[in-house]
Formats: sequence, C-alpha cells, structure tokens
Amino acid sequence: MVNLNKIELTKKGQSINLTKGAQSLGEIHINLNWNQQAPQKKGFMSSLFGSSSTNVDLDLGCLFEFTDGSKGCVQALGNAFGHFNAPPYIALDGDDRTGAVTSGENLRINGAKIADIQRVLVYAFIYEGVANWSEADGLVTLKYPGGADIEVRLDEHRNGKIMCAIAMIENVNNETFRVERLVEYFDGHQPMDRAYNWGMNWTAGSK
Repeated sequence: MVNLNKIELTKKGQSINLTKGAQSLGEIHINLNWNQQAPQKKGFMSSLFGSSSTNVDLDLGCLFEFTDGSKGCVQALGNAFGHFNAPPYIALDGDDRTGAVTSGENLRINGAKIADIQRVLVYAFIYEGVANWSEADGLVTLKYPGGADIEVRLDEHRNGKIMCAIAMIENVNNETFRVERLVEYFDGHQPMDRAYNWGMNWTAGSK
C-alpha cells in the first residue's frame, strides 16, 4: 500500500519539489536518526567478555550558499549551530552523541527566507566510532507544512568513509525548494566540498 503521507527518494538523482502553501514554505525540518549501537563482529574474545557493540556518534550538518554567493556550514563541530531567524536562516537544534535520543538530530530551515538561500547540502559524518554506515542504519526525514514527509535512507554503504552527502536542496525560482537524493560517501569535509564545488577553506575542529 502506498503511504500518501510519505515520499521515499530511493535512487541517486531522484528529486521532488516541495509544495508551497498560501504564504511560504514555512519551517522545513530535517531529522537524522540512526541505530544507537553498531554491532561488531563477534569473536571468541568478545563473546568471552560480553563486548559486541560500540557507540557511534553520527552528526547532522549542512553546507549552505546564499543567492549573493556567500557560503558557510551549520554543524556541531566547531559549534556552528546557526540561527533560524537570522542568517544563515538554518539552525541545528542539538548534538546527540549516542543516537539514543528519540528525536535524533534536527536541522531547521526558514522557508520564509527562500529568496536568500541558493542551495543547501545536507550531510552526516561519523565523529566518533567505526565508520560502519551499514550498521548505523541512518534515516533522514524532511518535514514541512502541508506536504508529505520526504525520506532518504542511507542504504547505499561505503564503510570506511566518515562523511555522507545525503541530499541537495536547491532554490527553484525563489518559490520552492527541490530536494535531490545524493547518498555519496567521502573521506571528509574537503573532498565533499570539492565534489559539489563549494570552494570553502577547511581546518580541523572539535566539539
């Protein structure tokens, strides 16, 4: 049965335009949730000592580009949590270090400021733990007023890579956003930046 309240982008390059309401797009809410503990391969020593899983710290973030050409990022690393009602009109609500928080991690985009936002690249990266995406079982859900939920499941895996570019959100005639599934994996921020022609300078950070 087709769920009319949910749209899944299952293939790379698949995209959909958000449905604009009477006034504006309103608040666009992007949630990342994942498996709290990634099971490790069990061997004699792990079964002997009862150790078979490890916590994974999966972080949600984004790169943004304004229509005036200015660029930046919103992420917990470097405490760049952004702002909803002031530039960059994108805010990260929190940093879930375990995956145990049922609400996961959340980005909010101010749809009323669409004329200022050219594009947003939503990504996740593994800050701590083994880069095992297949066990993390990540799911990103985009919600907005008046439209069906849009889901992107991180089900194409490149274990060993710490960074996943999940989706590109692009301005369409200052009226709505187009959401495109990416799910491509990289060794870090800089290789991902180059792949999508952002042109930012990156230095090591912490949180």
